[in-house]
Amino acid sequence: MVAITLPDGSVRDYDGAVSGAEVAASIGPGLAKAAVIVKVDGIERDLAQAIEADSEVEIITRDSDAGLNLLRHDCAHVLAEAVQELFSGTQITFGPATEDGFYYDFHRVEPFTPDDFDAIEKRMSEIVDRDEAITREIWSREDAVKFFEEAGETFKAEHVAGLPDDVDISMYRQGNWIDLCTGPHLPSTGRLGKSFKLMKLAGAYWRGDPKNPQLQRMYGTCWRTDKELRAYLHRLEEAEKRDHRRLGREMDLFHIQEEAVGSVFWHPKGWTLYRTCETYMRRRLENAGYGEVKTPQLVDRSLWERSGHWEKFREHMFTVDDEHDRVLALKPMNCPCHVQIFRQGIKSHRNLPIRMAEFGSCHRNEPSGALHGLMRVRAFTQDDAHIFCTEDQIVSETERFCELLLSIYRDFGFEEVAVKFSDRPEVRAGDDAVWERAEKALVEATEAAGLSYTLNPGEGAFYGPKLEFVLTDTIGREWQCGTLQVDFVLPERLDANFIGEDGEKHRPVMLHRAILGSFERFLGVLIEHFAGRLPLWLSPVQAVVSTITSDADDYANEVAKAFRDAGLRVETDLRNEKINYKVREHSLAKVPVIIVVGKREAEERAVALRRLGGKKQEIVALEDALNTLATEAAPPN
Repeated sequence: MVAITLPDGSVRDYDGAVSGAEVAASIGPGLAKAAVIVKVDGIERDLAQAIEADSEVEIITRDSDAGLNLLRHDCAHVLAEAVQELFSGTQITFGPATEDGFYYDFHRVEPFTPDDFDAIEKRMSEIVDRDEAITREIWSREDAVKFFEEAGETFKAEHVAGLPDDVDISMYRQGNWIDLCTGPHLPSTGRLGKSFKLMKLAGAYWRGDPKNPQLQRMYGTCWRTDKELRAYLHRLEEAEKRDHRRLGREMDLFHIQEEAVGSVFWHPKGWTLYRTCETYMRRRLENAGYGEVKTPQLVDRSLWERSGHWEKFREHMFTVDDEHDRVLALKPMNCPCHVQIFRQGIKSHRNLPIRMAEFGSCHRNEPSGALHGLMRVRAFTQDDAHIFCTEDQIVSETERFCELLLSIYRDFGFEEVAVKFSDRPEVRAGDDAVWERAEKALVEATEAAGLSYTLNPGEGAFYGPKLEFVLTDTIGREWQCGTLQVDFVLPERLDANFIGEDGEKHRPVMLHRAILGSFERFLGVLIEHFAGRLPLWLSPVQAVVSTITSDADDYANEVAKAFRDAGLRVETDLRNEKINYKVREHSLAKVPVIIVVGKREAEERAVALRRLGGKKQEIVALEDALNTLATEAAPPN
């Protein structure tokens, strides 16, 4: 007898070994049809694989995240089969699933081009129509190496020969095509469907080493339905329109160049946007009881060694040597420096919590290939803060922080915020007892704050568990920005303490927290979220006063001064150009309001207001326009 325990706790008994497909069929025909793989005691397996002992079993359907990941993996295999059928002499390497699809790396003398995609996609569809059975076989190492060598697959043969002795050589037969893979896979190619599309080509190296032969990486996307595929392609089109790098040029906000790779050159308008966000954040933090500090950029390596960052982050740190042969590092984060401020003078339990904030300039030596506009830079500013508190204050401080964070996100136009709970990573500081306390405290605090969350196993910070706050933008993309981390370790390492009610020294708990994450990345997200059409309070140029004729120049200057006196950021456009030309130009630059004035407006002490994206203009009295726009442009209170 084999007892199968299902996710709902029910148990089904079978006379002997049973496959996942048979378990699904015994539950119901609908589940049997939807099933793609089975999870046995937490391990994914093929539906056909026998379950020979009592086990906990979960049937995975194509509608689940795991099911979608499987479709993408299988799509990579169908791609590889199609390529080898069409382009003889092409060698295969590996093809995993990715966040939005899959890729496969090929070695071919003649390079592929995007012009090949149509033929490859057509052959992939034919392979799906063939409904080829996909079966798993265990081979001996010698047989597998011989097979790949005789097929001219030198990369696969090399890989198999280098596998550890205790690893099963798992081969998957897909029709007449065979590949090495750990699996699992669909029962047949017909179960894949045709909701896939090849996207682009890129270069890669065998085993990721530039000294090895170069490969061609073919990327694709795969979804459960054509509707999902169309929605994804639409998001890509929208994302391209919203690309903050292009909008940054059109709006004259910033640029990045090779002489300062990974650092941002902020133009006047971009710096205005930056300072507007910074001013808003500073006001919110002051009102929330934070004290702002400023810590050094260069810090001796000894502090980073004591904190543990030297061992973990050394490869990402920029260093310099001084004349005394000391090694100094540009800080990649602010937390050890904030502990140094906390340690100055004696702290009592009555002083806690201490909320210490810094718009800290940090540097990290990110790989050049990972840099991406404002989204991934080497020089950035964190809206960083650390709360030094007692263990009893973790819950109340977490509630307070989450309320502040969600309020700020709403002010910036983000209503949908997901929370992920990340627990202990494989590499971490502190023993398991410390992590138990930290994780328990953070769970209690999250629930007290009324937040629902999903688990993000093993993704906690080096020093403690953390909450990750994920924003969803207007086209459905997710951006992880804010974090809250409970840290019992760093105060211990850096000898931070306070005097408790008992008159003895105690370690504070350190809550690491950020809301925007980094100003650079958050501004990139913000620009793409609004497609450059920023809310009036954030817009670098809130209005342009534009003349129809030169007769109105004096009045235009008077109007602009009146708006500036009312606190708005206003420019004038007195060029001898047609008004429609001016309107188009300022619309491209995403100016929210164009104030048009001519001879008639000057005589009537009025203005014509044109809103960005609107086709009509509104004639209003100057005083009314001042009051309306001044109210609209006020930052959120």
